[in-house]
Amino acid sequence: MKNVTDSFVSLSHWPSAGSFGFNTDILATNPINLSVVLGVLIFFGKGVLSDLLDNRKQRILSTIRNSEELRGGAVEQLEKARARLRKVEMEADEYRVNGYSEIEREKMNLINATDEILERLENYKNETIHFEQQRAINQVRQRVFQQALQGALGTLKSCLNSELHLRTVSANIRTLGAMNMKEITD
Repeated sequence: MKNVTDSFVSLSHWPSAGSFGFNTDILATNPINLSVVLGVLIFFGKGVLSDLLDNRKQRILSTIRNSEELRGGAVEQLEKARARLRKVEMEADEYRVNGYSEIEREKMNLINATDEILERLENYKNETIHFEQQRAINQVRQRVFQQALQGALGTLKSCLNSELHLRTVSANIRTLGAMNMKEITD
């Protein structure tokens, strides 16, 4: 237990800039930092992610219900078409001598049209479900990324002190100055 505490509080590795600094022992700090960050993400993101997924699930279920209602309407149309088909078949018996081939074509046209309608409705339902799933996944990804970014920025803000901030800004200015000098000489 003392070794774990030493990896957090080892002041001999930290610069003397108040009570804050960096522990350069990578093996001691990275697993701990990662576990803390993951723990915070899971703790705070679990509820939001669960709510997002529940809302998304309800929308998808609603879309599926609507598609099923559309499918029910298509089935009803199919039944009407079958009723018309039966009527056409009865008329075909009466007019078999005069127009059997014409009636048969009408029957096939009705069946094909109904099959096309059903196929289009099924494709629409599948496309709608796929679209809603992709949209839900993208929204969840975006929310998780935003929360992770906010957590990281919060961690950075809480870890930076003024001296470290000035050193970082100075180093970046020197780097940009060197890049500008290189562009001028090129």
